[in-house]
Amino acid sequence: MRDHNHHDHDHHDDHHRHDHHHDGRRGHHGGHHHGGHHHGHHDHAPPAGAGEAARRAFIVGIALNGAFVAVEAGFGIVTGSLALLADAGHNLSDVLGLLLAWGASHLSRRAPSRRRTYGWRRSSIMAALLNAVLLLVAVGGIAWEAIRRAQEPVAVPGVPIMLVAGLGFLVNGGTAALFLSSRRHDLNARGAFLHMAADAAVSLGVVAAGAAIMATGWTWLDPAVSLVIAVVILAGTWGLLREALDLAMDAVPAGIDPDAVAGYLGALPGVVAVHDLHVWGMSTTETALTAHLVKPGREGDDELVARATAELHERFGISHVTLQWERRDGDCPGAPCA
Repeated sequence: MRDHNHHDHDHHDDHHRHDHHHDGRRGHHGGHHHGGHHHGHHDHAPPAGAGEAARRAFIVGIALNGAFVAVEAGFGIVTGSLALLADAGHNLSDVLGLLLAWGASHLSRRAPSRRRTYGWRRSSIMAALLNAVLLLVAVGGIAWEAIRRAQEPVAVPGVPIMLVAGLGFLVNGGTAALFLSSRRHDLNARGAFLHMAADAAVSLGVVAAGAAIMATGWTWLDPAVSLVIAVVILAGTWGLLREALDLAMDAVPAGIDPDAVAGYLGALPGVVAVHDLHVWGMSTTETALTAHLVKPGREGDDELVARATAELHERFGISHVTLQWERRDGDCPGAPCA
């Protein structure tokens, strides 16, 4: 991706002045000042090639896991192994999650319009929320069937379970490896990496269950492993659901301390107070901030907003900044200070 030009605009009642600044970092735009408001913008794309690598990883991951789900479900039906069917259901939810994340990544790159001024960035949040709900439904089904099977144990062959689960370990581990590089720049890719890595660990658990069944003949191990898988899915899903709900409700994204952000803004040269500070997620990968800064003097406004925009990105990962100057404390036209 080519670097965009970096602008610093200062609009006054009778004239329009453009100052151009570049801080030397890829994808960083200077502040924009419009009649008392400064907007700091960033190119939200990852470094060149990272986005394309993530998209390829999603496509390959979907293909690999989709094929494995068919194989695992088939063996689960033939052998009567609930552990295999449970893991197949889990992997199917993974495929759906990868599809949702992949589709949302395409939608989120669509250009903003007059109607949707932020574009389709929120589609990534909706995808995460829907994925969490689908996972919860899968957990309920797995747990219900495991409890029923525990009451009426069924003998299952251990060797097919071990072979199919071993294949699952290779597929999940290989899929996780696809996201090794892109996970550093894309939250969705990082989530996929962690999820696939956890699935690889679960597949190892199924292999262990097959070996234990062969050694002991304890058929109850099959539903027991299914319940363990359900708990693992539930643990990961709960965090995903909570984070998705927080983002949907415009909560401050995890990992950002709003008090630290307020303290940083309040310590800027000439700033005597901070009002109406809001930090929220525009998508699962982008964070926005708006704030009113009380600064009696006009000296250095443009330079200060450029500095604040850059440092908010570097320190807190906030990529879209809008700052409004106030010349006296309590001067909040049109809205109460908070």
